[in-house]
Amino acid sequence: MAKLKVTSMATIVVVIVMLFSGVRSDGSDHRYNAGDQVPLYANKVGPFHNPSETYRYFDLPFCTPDHVKEKKEALGEVLNGDRLVSAPYKLDFLVDKDSEVICKKRLTKDEVAKFRDAVSKDYYFQMYYDDLPIWGFLGKVDKEGKLDPSKYKYYLYKHIHFDILYNKDRVIEINVRTDPSSLVDITEDKDLDADVEFMYTVKWKETNTPFENRMDKYSQSSSLPHHLEIHWFSIINSCVTVLLLTGFLATILMRVLKNDFVKYAHDEETAEEQEETGWKYIHGDVFRFPKYKSVLAAALGSGTQLFTLTIFIFLLALVGVFYPYNRGALFTALVVIYALTSGIAGYTATSFYCQLEGANWVRNLLLTGFLFCGPLFLTFCFLNTVAIVYTATAALPFGTIVVIILIWSLVTSPLLVLGGIAGKNSKAEFQAPCRTTKYPREIPLLPWYRGTLPQMAMAGFLPFSAIYIELYYIFASVWGHRIYTIYSILFIVFIILIIVTAFITVALTYFQLAAEDHEWWWRSFLCGGSTGLFIYGYCLYYYYARSDMTGFMQTSFFFGYMACICYGFFLMLGTVGFRASLLFVRHIYRSIKCE
Repeated sequence: MAKLKVTSMATIVVVIVMLFSGVRSDGSDHRYNAGDQVPLYANKVGPFHNPSETYRYFDLPFCTPDHVKEKKEALGEVLNGDRLVSAPYKLDFLVDKDSEVICKKRLTKDEVAKFRDAVSKDYYFQMYYDDLPIWGFLGKVDKEGKLDPSKYKYYLYKHIHFDILYNKDRVIEINVRTDPSSLVDITEDKDLDADVEFMYTVKWKETNTPFENRMDKYSQSSSLPHHLEIHWFSIINSCVTVLLLTGFLATILMRVLKNDFVKYAHDEETAEEQEETGWKYIHGDVFRFPKYKSVLAAALGSGTQLFTLTIFIFLLALVGVFYPYNRGALFTALVVIYALTSGIAGYTATSFYCQLEGANWVRNLLLTGFLFCGPLFLTFCFLNTVAIVYTATAALPFGTIVVIILIWSLVTSPLLVLGGIAGKNSKAEFQAPCRTTKYPREIPLLPWYRGTLPQMAMAGFLPFSAIYIELYYIFASVWGHRIYTIYSILFIVFIILIIVTAFITVALTYFQLAAEDHEWWWRSFLCGGSTGLFIYGYCLYYYYARSDMTGFMQTSFFFGYMACICYGFFLMLGTVGFRASLLFVRHIYRSIKCE
């Protein structure tokens, strides 16, 4: 246990050091003298409504500099699809420019077709100027009230205005706007008759905003009073759900348990030969080890690791590491923390498997390692192939794939094995308060609504109802262009989710035992994790009703990676539900006298 605590502390220290060391750009302290070159990188282009479908900036026939320099990127930036290269604009510090010409270019038929296709799909471009993000659209579609798309007019912007705010020797803010009067007609599929002058204008203005607050503008949208009201409504809705559920358990479940304890105590004193009924009747079977115990132990190990990963991510978010547009910080944290917490998965799975008198702990350890990583790896292989076919920036370079494989083989796997060895040597016992009979009792025939699937539907609905309002903002941030910054509210909602999941699973476990159904092990895990299925159902609703995402690549990325995320939620919340049920079952059977 001491080693695990040391590993946990090392996780926090290493991740924080790595993340904060990656905040600064180009080794610069963001201080400049008049005329100094300020780093400007072009990142990517893509359809505005398809956040995963992004391409390299110079995949479109823009004006290309003589020497295109690629910026060396961190692991998280590459995973995020960022591909930064030197931009064709020169925005030197405090140097105004009026209609500076980048290049004169006569667009060919193929280039016109590329630009027109991009404008028709509402393409945007993204750049970074001194680590400040810049967005703009490539052109516009003039429909002129016509319903026939073949009669639309397509225009390309050729003049960009940069408005830059500075405070002493530091850049504070940059805004980009396109000149609506400076357009190129690219409607017809033909070579242009004249050269196109691509130009830009730069204007510098002084501001009193301190450098430390220059990122605040990007988080203001999520902190507007209207949005805060909705977030707080989400929390109030969740709190009401928790209060109703805890009130239900306190007034009904605990009272029923108290009556059960009194009844069983009275039966022991007056008529010991009287036939037992209810959950006491199955005391000889309730701790009978379940089928597929190796899979259950592996699921508990993976779920515990994912729960630990989530807690660490929240800690980093609450201390301000994931500020807006800290490129790739979240992906870096996910990869590093998951690798360093794999020992927790190995220890939990192997120790529980040995408590269930499992013999082949090595096979159980291998199953633990591949239970979550296996489906994730297969999904990644398919989606990365799709991205390669599309030549999108979401396709990971070979070197990045090698780095991830090295992390998995040199960090994740050894820690998983060490955790498994520690779990095997812990020699912990299961601690069942009742002896298990040799032969299991027959489970009585129960009505359909006491089956596994109806119980899962009931168990998943309440936790999902406590978080569904907040889900929209999370989805709009992950699969859109909104910025999510109110991590404190999200953490409160997460705690509520854990509490509701534990309580509803305990309640359903009690009703199952009261119906003399002793096979509660897998049922409690499935009921706890069923919220993940509801979240995936919400994915269908969000994609078709709340978003404008289209195309095979975006669809496959959305449903593929959301399937992995929901599967992770299934394992994590299933672990919470099983652990809560195990504590409850041990408590009630420890409180009665079992022969």
